[in-house]
Amino acid sequence: MADFADLLAGTRPVSLALLRDREHYERVVAAVRRAERSVWIATANLKEMLVEAPWPRRRYRTVLEDLSELARRGVELRLLHAAHPSRPFRRSFDRLPLLVEGGLELRLCPRLHFKAVIVDGAFLYLGSANWTGAGLGAKGAERRNFELGLVTDDEALLDEVQALYDGLWRGEPCARCRLREGCEMPLDVFASLAG
Repeated sequence: MADFADLLAGTRPVSLALLRDREHYERVVAAVRRAERSVWIATANLKEMLVEAPWPRRRYRTVLEDLSELARRGVELRLLHAAHPSRPFRRSFDRLPLLVEGGLELRLCPRLHFKAVIVDGAFLYLGSANWTGAGLGAKGAERRNFELGLVTDDEALLDEVQALYDGLWRGEPCARCRLREGCEMPLDVFASLAG
């Protein structure tokens, strides 16, 4: 695996695209919708997000319907988040039995603050945007956040971020975490129960 310090030192070229505001929706949400094997999302804040529905259906729908369709096709869906989802997110989630029955795996770590989306191990988003409509540009220009992010297909960066994500998913840092006592269910315990 490449050393991230080498990347920062500029010892090799990396292809990156900078995303601003609505471009998050156009690139990140579109990449998630095209997923064939896996979608891993890390976010500090998790809220309901409405997205444009495919024609000729109603104009907007919850992004969870897109994730449910991906689950139906066998795409692995992981969502690592720092706080409990909003009530509207939870209501939409609860109406989609395929997601509730494990089609979308959710794990909570109160220390998580990075934002990342990894699609099929080939597309990586890193940036400031939470998995929310305001963050990912799904809201109107007057209601969305000002966000910046980077997307890449660089294998070394993908390997580095996937290893970090998977380690957190399995609870590797939990045993040493000073906040463990206040954690509802440390990820290492959750991972062992989830099998």
